[in-house]
Amino acid sequence: MSQIWRNGEIKYQTLIYLLITAVAAALGFWMEPRVGALILAVCGAFGLFFGAVSLRRYGEIQRLSQELDRILHGEERLELESCREGDLAVLRDEIYKMTVRLREQSSRLLGEKQYLADSLADISHQIRTPLTSLNLTVSMLQQPQMEEGRRRELLLEMKRLLSRVEWLVESLLKLSKLDAGSISFCMEKIDLQEFLRQAAEPLAIPLEIRGQGLEISAAPESCLTADRAWTLEAVTNVLKNCMEYNPEGETLRIKGLENPLYTEITVEDRGPGISPEDLPHLFERFYRGKQAGKNSFGIGLALSRAILARENGTIQAENRPGGGSRFVIRLYKGTV
Repeated sequence: MSQIWRNGEIKYQTLIYLLITAVAAALGFWMEPRVGALILAVCGAFGLFFGAVSLRRYGEIQRLSQELDRILHGEERLELESCREGDLAVLRDEIYKMTVRLREQSSRLLGEKQYLADSLADISHQIRTPLTSLNLTVSMLQQPQMEEGRRRELLLEMKRLLSRVEWLVESLLKLSKLDAGSISFCMEKIDLQEFLRQAAEPLAIPLEIRGQGLEISAAPESCLTADRAWTLEAVTNVLKNCMEYNPEGETLRIKGLENPLYTEITVEDRGPGISPEDLPHLFERFYRGKQAGKNSFGIGLALSRAILARENGTIQAENRPGGGSRFVIRLYKGTV
């Protein structure tokens, strides 16, 4: 009870009320004692009612303040016990909504902070390996009596390592731009056969070196609506992944089809397939499966998924019944 008098507003209202009551009672007694007594009784009753209401309201506000204090100090449980109508009940509900929203935002920020820390650790690990190899190669090149043929081999190895670092940095920059939403996609209608040939062009020489064939099939009038450059990036990454696991002498197959709902691109290889443990994580950044090669960064498929997601598309991986893996890309013509 004593705490309510700490509220300056309560003190001010009580003082004004007592002043009005005294003036009204004095005028009543001046006119007639019975009128004054009646005014004093009515004002007293109203004062008691006003005091009880104020005390109850102050108690609810104090309880609400205590609940918020518990939440701010880490209390996880929210007690939605007030179902009454009124300004305080509405205020309580709105404060709870705000508290839940702030808690969700805090959890999301903590998750993003942890994700950023993990990503930086993965990036540093991925870059450290080729940089270590470059340092060793430079140390070997500093030997004065090295043969010219061996020197050329080391220079070629340095060029290959630098290309790996450059590709990794470019891919990470592309992923960061996609995450930030700072890339504008220029959607256009593209002939599907021409698009698939363009996606496979960068792999022509690697396929020949590996002794692998390439088979492209798509209906003559099939089309897809997408950003040409970014979608080529996504599909080429998938083709490169399948090529790396496709055995020598086998054929890499790319098939495209169009229907009223979506345009589908299927890439199949005849490799060892995908481990069941790897399937749920195949498109995660820096994830390297059990059968990943030593030069794999685990970022190409993640970049493909990020690009396709921005184009209202999806990508799925599965094992073929006859052996090998299959990647299915779908670019939808409407919102799904």
